[in-house]
Amino acid sequence: MQAPSVKGSARRLEGLDLARFFAFAGMVLVNFKIVMGAEGGDGLLHGLSVLVEGKAAASFVVLAGLGAGLAYERSGANTIGTTLKRAAFLLVLGLVNMLIFPADILHYYAFYFLFGAVLLSQSTALLVSAIVLLNIGFIALLFVLNYDAGWNWFDYSYTDFWTPAGFVRNLMFNGWHPVVPWLGFFLFGIVLSRIDLNARRVQLLLIGIGLALIAAATLLGGVLADALAGVDPELAALATTLPVPPGPLFSLTGMASASVLIGLCLWVADRMGNSGILGILMVTGRQTLTLYVAHIVVGMGLLEAFGLLGGQTPARAALAAFAFCIAACIYAAAWARIQPRGPLEALMRRVAG
Repeated sequence: MQAPSVKGSARRLEGLDLARFFAFAGMVLVNFKIVMGAEGGDGLLHGLSVLVEGKAAASFVVLAGLGAGLAYERSGANTIGTTLKRAAFLLVLGLVNMLIFPADILHYYAFYFLFGAVLLSQSTALLVSAIVLLNIGFIALLFVLNYDAGWNWFDYSYTDFWTPAGFVRNLMFNGWHPVVPWLGFFLFGIVLSRIDLNARRVQLLLIGIGLALIAAATLLGGVLADALAGVDPELAALATTLPVPPGPLFSLTGMASASVLIGLCLWVADRMGNSGILGILMVTGRQTLTLYVAHIVVGMGLLEAFGLLGGQTPARAALAAFAFCIAACIYAAAWARIQPRGPLEALMRRVAG
């Protein structure tokens, strides 16, 4: 495979930075909604939060895999060592973050990078097969293991996370973002890195096919859920596009949503460049590791200080998320004038290369 031109690579990276920003914003909305207790409701805001629930995080994982795939394309085997060191860095950071926010995704990322490093050099056919097997494997595990083990669903606490058995169970099977099947999103990102994302035709195909798959999966999920509800409510839950439990239709809509986001952001970046508001969003998208931790430490800390944890409305959660994202953009734009990378991004580069 030929390496893309320097000009094409720049446009590609800018489009992916834009996609990272929107994936990050979706995660902030979902996480603020959870900690603010803004469950239920109806209307546009509720529909938006349901739309991005799980999908924003899935898009973020796809983008991580895409970045790893592009790095491997440029540097070959040298990328594997760097990927492994980054996995170790993210594991430590994620476990520290778990002490503050039990729904942390960073320690899962560590293992996506770990397993992804092993598979970076494998064929596309093998990667696609692995994605399918991960989803089949998750369904098989549901019939063997207890998905509710460790969970207190009233307060979303995981009772034995810090024990060896509980940690492995949570990591691999029934955590918020378990390796089986969430690793499939990372592998899908590697697959996307092998196609010509600079081509306008490819970008439009990602958007069109992604939207069609989202519509088809949503329709199929509704039909299957209704059909299975009278047989077994647990099977009905598995047939939806919701992230808990992460059934095959969720995986499909997660990959499709990431495709739409990536295709659209690449298309916009190619047509409109990186000036003005788009440039600020792209700069913010380059600092999402720092900002992810900041939305927990600073954002949720402020919510707690103002007594906004629990019992809030979806509108308040959306307003808080919007306000944090605006503040994040202002900070990122100011920081970029001093340093090209965010603080945690620079630290990870120093530690892991």
